[in-house]
Amino acid sequence: MLDIGDTCPHFQTISESGKSLTLGSFSDKKLVLFFYPKDMTPGCTIESCNFNDKYSEIIDLGAEVVGVSKDSQKSHIKFKEKYGFKYDLLVDEDCTICESFGVLQEKSMFGKKYMGIVRSTFIVNEDGKIIKVWPKVKINGHVDEVIEFLKTC
Repeated sequence: MLDIGDTCPHFQTISESGKSLTLGSFSDKKLVLFFYPKDMTPGCTIESCNFNDKYSEIIDLGAEVVGVSKDSQKSHIKFKEKYGFKYDLLVDEDCTICESFGVLQEKSMFGKKYMGIVRSTFIVNEDGKIIKVWPKVKINGHVDEVIEFLKTC
């Protein structure tokens, strides 16, 4: 997994709306990039809604938020429409972005091993450097931790 001080990997993808996005699309502000396992699941919905609830506060602190999972554009559209997210959801069906950040890792459920996304958040500064990492995010209070960190930048 990438760490503080690493250069953010370049990425090129589309958002749920079909807008083409790259790392450079966010170079004028800090980027809060949160990786989550799957659209419409309970934990991912709570985390995504928490970011949405605090979105204005994050924007006021000079940052932008994007969510990333390996779900399809169609799935992201449904997820965003159902909950009214104000931020983009990046499409990463081939896991290129997830792999470049190191969040695609072996997981285990009911004794079965599989490769899945570890819930993680990265803050990238305007120079493309990772300035904060939360690996294995615990949902409760996480967005408040992100805001508190952004206040110190």
